Amino acid sequence: MRQARLEADSIVKEHTNKLNRVYEQHKEEAIRQSETRIRAEKITARQKKNMAASQASLELKREYGRKQKQLKQKLFEEVEQKLCEFMKTEEYKECLVNYIEKAARYANGEEITIYINPSDADKMEYLEEHTGVKLTVSKEDFIGGVRAVIRNRNVLIDHGFKGALEQAYQDYEFEGGAGIV
Repeated sequence: MRQARLEADSIVKEHTNKLNRVYEQHKEEAIRQSETRIRAEKITARQKKNMAASQASLELKREYGRKQKQLKQKLFEEVEQKLCEFMKTEEYKECLVNYIEKAARYANGEEITIYINPSDADKMEYLEEHTGVKLTVSKEDFIGGVRAVIRNRNVLIDHGFKGALEQAYQDYEFEGGAGIV
């Protein structure tokens, strides 16, 4: 009986040890799998966070660009208003006289056609009187200023405000603090 009990105890102990080893292996495997899953979830969470931050940054840049465009348009509308106000002054007439005289000097006696804007047709007599140059009213509206053509040399002298405004609009960029351009 004792022998049978000892054999049974030995079998039970051996079986218990095997089960404990299987349990430890299973426990280690479960811990490894959970750690792997946690690492994968952390990576996924980090990627989602980065993607959300990237999308938020992109949306901020888009909004910033839209706001800049609105402000730029508003600024240039104000510039056009100021330009229209300037065109009603005596200084504007002097500016036109200056442009016309410079163009005539540049032509250096060659045939030149100097155009004034249709909105300045009422100033034509004054300008011809003060410059001694025959002027032509343009069919094209270039807001203000003058344009001159020296056909023999294929030269266009453009002191029209429309082109200058368009170029200024294209070249204009807001500059801000903290590295914002």
